[in-house]
Amino acid sequence: MKQTKSNLIITLKAATIMRFFVYFTGAMLVIFLLIGLLTALKPEYRVSSTSLNEATRQMAGKTLYKHLVKGNMYFQQTLPDGEVPTIGEQLFQYVTNITLDDPRSLLGRELPGYSLFDGDILIAGEGTNYTNMPIESAPLPESLEKDSDAEKVNPIENEDNREDEKMVPKEKRVFIYFSHTRESYLPLLKGVTDPNAASHSKVNVTLVGDKLKSALEERGVGTEVDKTDVYALLQKKNLNYASSYTESRKIVEEAVAQRKGSHYYIDVHRDSQRKKVTTININGKDYAKVCFIIGGENPNYEKNLKLAKEIHKRISDKYPGLSRGVFEKRGASTNGKFNQDLSENAMLVEAGGVDNTMEELSRSMDVLAGALSEHILDAEAVTGDGS
Repeated sequence: MKQTKSNLIITLKAATIMRFFVYFTGAMLVIFLLIGLLTALKPEYRVSSTSLNEATRQMAGKTLYKHLVKGNMYFQQTLPDGEVPTIGEQLFQYVTNITLDDPRSLLGRELPGYSLFDGDILIAGEGTNYTNMPIESAPLPESLEKDSDAEKVNPIENEDNREDEKMVPKEKRVFIYFSHTRESYLPLLKGVTDPNAASHSKVNVTLVGDKLKSALEERGVGTEVDKTDVYALLQKKNLNYASSYTESRKIVEEAVAQRKGSHYYIDVHRDSQRKKVTTININGKDYAKVCFIIGGENPNYEKNLKLAKEIHKRISDKYPGLSRGVFEKRGASTNGKFNQDLSENAMLVEAGGVDNTMEELSRSMDVLAGALSEHILDAEAVTGDGS
């Protein structure tokens, strides 16, 4: 009885070993066949480092970083808790192209016009999420062709500034311009209630640029405002509204060519979001929220992003919630550069939304000027540049 049991055990082990060798031999044959097939392909069809580079370019930087965490857990300390996805979550995202924490990925490519909400939140301000991101939308053609009646806008003094504190700038360090010059605000336009019709050739976002200039120069930072009507240039050349950045680029190129040293180039816009998204009450006063847009397809991306993060932080430290954050725009549905490839110190600022008043915008420009001037003067103190 015992002898029979011993023989049975030996037989089972021999069968297991034979099965292993069969599987191993089969696997090696498959590997050699694949290697032979790959080496037999023409060079243009082979997997190369450029192919891998192109594949990883399609991945978001955050996602790629999460993959690196899998190989080196030291990097995990820089990610918030719960930010490292499971293998199953990653496979689901790659197969379905759906990101669980981004609701736009469900129908974003199927719904016409939904690409207006495309982009990424790089730094989220208080209350910012994918449902209230900045919207860049073209105005109604008829609102651009004919001006509505507009309120007379009087200069609004910044409440916290005193005349005897003003400084006289020795050099202009900031250049302000407007790619969408005619973007306006409903409270400034008599009888206009449609947010898509909030456009005007005179009463528009250029007034906000004037406020920003005044606030900067009160702090000793020389500023120039260029009010070139970009839409008028588009009409003259029979170009569509999407060509706005192509035309404003010429303005920035000329400004860059005339200046040396560290200058700052700010493209001021007005968001199409409504009042509940673009307004905040701080200490009993309403402010128009601001946010910063970074073009994800320009060689100065990292330095532009660093600047925007710095200004966002300075604002948020003193006025929590006033900055909606820093956003990235890239892809076929948007410009992707916003002329930020022309300077390391370039930014696009969304100043308030279509429902904000001039008083609210003026307060916010005073705060933005404070943050920007502190950054500029601190940088100049370190480098010895400027006055």
